[in-house]
Amino acid sequence: MGPPYDWCLKIRRARVVLVMANRVSYIEFLIEQLSLLGEITTRRMFGGNVLYCDGIVFALVASDTLYLKADDANRAEFEANGLGAFHPFGDESLVMQYYQAPPEIFEDREELRRWVGGAVAAARRGLAKKAGSEKKRAARAGKTKQAPTMRRKSRGTTR
Repeated sequence: MGPPYDWCLKIRRARVVLVMANRVSYIEFLIEQLSLLGEITTRRMFGGNVLYCDGIVFALVASDTLYLKADDANRAEFEANGLGAFHPFGDESLVMQYYQAPPEIFEDREELRRWVGGAVAAARRGLAKKAGSEKKRAARAGKTKQAPTMRRKSRGTTR
């Protein structure tokens, strides 16, 4: 291939580097801002990032937009503020239980604590609910873990 291909490849590489640098700085910003709630860690997943607070997934970052975990207890507040749900891969028919964070939370620490704390609480409720349903499912299947019972082998009578 000739020079146009090389030129195009260089532009693409430069664009990728700029986008990644911007995304990394946004993730670092989020970790710094959200650390008042606990240990914030991140993991790249499906072209975006997942944010953990003390080991619990509470947020997603896609296209430099923060989405917070929602459930029945806090979903109405997201909807009342006109905050949209996360649609993976841009597919409007798919909806995840994560809603766009209000941008003003980064201007007010108490609002940040309230909104993000609500997302962490929703994530904890989801884990507790999942653990409870797994126990019920195991009990129905008769697979509950029980302590092993010890039996003594009967010895023949000795004379």
